[in-house]
Amino acid sequence: MPAQEPPASGGGHEELSAAVVSLTTENATLRERLTRRHLTDLATGILVTQLEASPAEAAEHLVLLAEATGLSAEDLAADIVNGAAGTIAVTSPTPPVGDEGAVAEARRIRRVATAAEANDTVSEAAATLLQGGMSPLGVESLWLWRLTESDCLRLAGHAGVSAGEATRWQWIPPAAPAPFQQVVTEGSPVWLASGPPPDVALPGPGPEAARALLPLRLRGSTVGLALAVWPGRADLDESVRRALTDVIEVAARVLNATDAEPSQSPLLDDLVDALAHPAMTLRRDPATSTLSVEHLNGPASEALGGTHRTGQPLEVALPRHHSDLALLSQRAHSGTSLQRAARLPTEHGAGSPAPLLDVRVLPVGAERTLVLWHTSSDRRLSATRAVGQLQGVAPFEDDLTRGTSKWSEQAYGILGIDRESEPIPLTALRLRVHPEDRDDLTELLMTLTERRKGAVAVVRVIREDGGMRHVRIAAEPLMDEGALTGITGITGITGVYQDVSTGFHTEVALTATFDQLTAVQAQATLRHRLVLQLQQAIVPEMPALQRLPGLQATARYRPAAQEYRVGGDWYDVVPLPSGKVLVAVGDIAGHGIDAATGMVALRNALRGLAFTGHTPGRLMEWLNDVTVNTQGHPTATAVCALYDPADRTLCWASAGHLPLLLIRDGRARLLDPPGNILLGAVPSFVYQERTTQLLPGDTLLLYTDGLIERRHDGLDEGLATLLRAAEKLSSLEVEEQADRLLSGATGDTDDDTSLIAVRVCPER
Repeated sequence: MPAQEPPASGGGHEELSAAVVSLTTENATLRERLTRRHLTDLATGILVTQLEASPAEAAEHLVLLAEATGLSAEDLAADIVNGAAGTIAVTSPTPPVGDEGAVAEARRIRRVATAAEANDTVSEAAATLLQGGMSPLGVESLWLWRLTESDCLRLAGHAGVSAGEATRWQWIPPAAPAPFQQVVTEGSPVWLASGPPPDVALPGPGPEAARALLPLRLRGSTVGLALAVWPGRADLDESVRRALTDVIEVAARVLNATDAEPSQSPLLDDLVDALAHPAMTLRRDPATSTLSVEHLNGPASEALGGTHRTGQPLEVALPRHHSDLALLSQRAHSGTSLQRAARLPTEHGAGSPAPLLDVRVLPVGAERTLVLWHTSSDRRLSATRAVGQLQGVAPFEDDLTRGTSKWSEQAYGILGIDRESEPIPLTALRLRVHPEDRDDLTELLMTLTERRKGAVAVVRVIREDGGMRHVRIAAEPLMDEGALTGITGITGITGVYQDVSTGFHTEVALTATFDQLTAVQAQATLRHRLVLQLQQAIVPEMPALQRLPGLQATARYRPAAQEYRVGGDWYDVVPLPSGKVLVAVGDIAGHGIDAATGMVALRNALRGLAFTGHTPGRLMEWLNDVTVNTQGHPTATAVCALYDPADRTLCWASAGHLPLLLIRDGRARLLDPPGNILLGAVPSFVYQERTTQLLPGDTLLLYTDGLIERRHDGLDEGLATLLRAAEKLSSLEVEEQADRLLSGATGDTDDDTSLIAVRVCPER
């Protein structure tokens, strides 16, 4: 009796899929309506200026003009905007003969540009430009970089590009390949119909793929760079160049409208600027884990040679220090709030920036780090700094016998007294001191006059203008031995007033900020620990070696290097009632709570669906429907395989996952996966299957990308390294083979990693 399909939940997965399709269609309709509204608003604004009319009158005129010309309001609006922009304009419902195609194309380009401007993110705008304006030209992918203040190019958005490739080209330093430099410095496009020169590496599918690099200019300045990539060679004639230039023109405005995010803590930046020693803040990119310089105070910029380094990756801004600082940052975020290093680096050549001494690293939230240090050339550490501390210091001397006082000029400003007024003796200062600090002043006076000892106190002085200053009073008693009695008495008080308001407020603000950051960090640490516990509970460690029907299987899981990168990797090896064995691995995109909970849903769903007895392709179709309807709309890659010990066949389906690796007779090779898409990408997708005949002694590896991905290499290099390692370890038992592969993994993206190794039992 054939196994039945799983019962539908609620209205069934068909109804859920239909609901998702309906919502997607509704969203597209709303987006199209917003685009039309944006285009008509632009045209209305132009008419306001041209007709010197009110917005309401201009809108009414647009409607009447559309009726008179027989054009739709959208087409007429496109013509008006094109006319104002200096492109094709239409003044009558019947364009001149031969211009119909040009007019229609101009309208289409304007609609695409307007739709891009209505998008919320640069990547959404890039997708709109690619699909609506560039795909008809044969373009396969689009990259948009923003030019930073440090002349670096930072990837702001992309379309038709894989996540791994986008990570590799996230930052382009000023010393970039020649085509990038030419576009940025000269402001002119570069057309590469048959690819770049052999010694120049650019994003794209191959060295011969056509590329076009175009400057993104706004108000006469270059604000970024666009790269269009074709799948192969292309004829970039004048018509293609003109059309591409027209489409890409809007990208500069999109970059400007969605400028880089401001600092999330302006207070901290202000406090860093107030420090006398070098300090900077670093930001970690959650997608790539790379550190970049977010803010430098004046002493830090001076210590690093005066070069503007804000916005640069840490390895570019501080090439001699980045590895040590990255390690200190990692340790600080792992729970040690303050790290110190004696010197970074130890060598210090002539003409190079001074070394970093007594480095202090403080975590600021989940993605920011505060770094403080001193340098051997910092003059503030010497007598110059000591003299500088005397700013805001005013000597005074009180005559207790006469009840008078002498002040220096600075004292009037510190205490807020008019310079024409008589100086106030310390003993009469009580009424100008904040009520809460008067006891401290009394204690100071008692120590001076009764105990006849020097003393120091900090009190708040209320100035005549209503302001308040924190003033440190350091004083000593003046003693005089009487000529007749021989008894020593106190005749006066000498000392200094010092305005410590700036330092006091900075200290208080830093303390409050650090206390707040410590609380945030404690909450984040607890959150991360709960995520790890959840992940470990859902993906428990497999026993060292599990014997299944016809197989030996072992699995390994390695969590991410940083807790905040807890991911969505999972694996499962389950014997089924049919006698077959389910072997599966998967990886949900993203990190944190959402990824971990999404992983739970998919892993449990696949395990339950597998007991229906259906094929891997059908199981993946159901799992795709589950993913599409999961809250948060995640996407995931996965491999689902069923091993039949009766004939040693492996039937498997892959959803955009890395290829399975087969080791046979000491040689390793990758199994070509069927061309299926990610889970969660589109509803109701039909997943194709492969059937592989296994032999006794064969070993099969299923793994996630944390095993092979490297920041600066492509997947091909990582897979080639894995093949070589697997062949070297082919003679080992399956347990040791898994341990050695995981410990020697080449991946360096700090991502979590899952690995399953199964070996077909030899014939008896």
